[in-house]
Amino acid sequence: MEDGRVWAFEESLWTGDAENYREKIDDECLMALPTKPFVFTGQQAIEAVSNTPRWSEVRFSDQQIARPQEGLIVIAYAAEAHRGDEVYQTYCTSTYRRLSHEEWRVVQHTQVLPPTAE
Repeated sequence: MEDGRVWAFEESLWTGDAENYREKIDDECLMALPTKPFVFTGQQAIEAVSNTPRWSEVRFSDQQIARPQEGLIVIAYAAEAHRGDEVYQTYCTSTYRRLSHEEWRVVQHTQVLPPTAE
């Protein structure tokens, strides 16, 4: 997957509907998020997203992409997401694995909140 598609894929996970999320999260995915229960399976994350309003906008910065082996993509970035008056900032990593030619799934995602003091 070329870089532009990687970032469009990731953005859709923030702003797309629950069905889009369900299609892109692997059954074996593990996530660490800054909300209870903090460590999620893919199914738990899908259920949580189904019950949460989606972000209307997200901007990425400090974007990095690694391809450690064929069929595996690892990304890291800072995100700023908006929903109404709510603003959310976090640092993220995601790992994708290729299932077939154009079919990719998220197998890992982490969000780390910025430190409150330097």
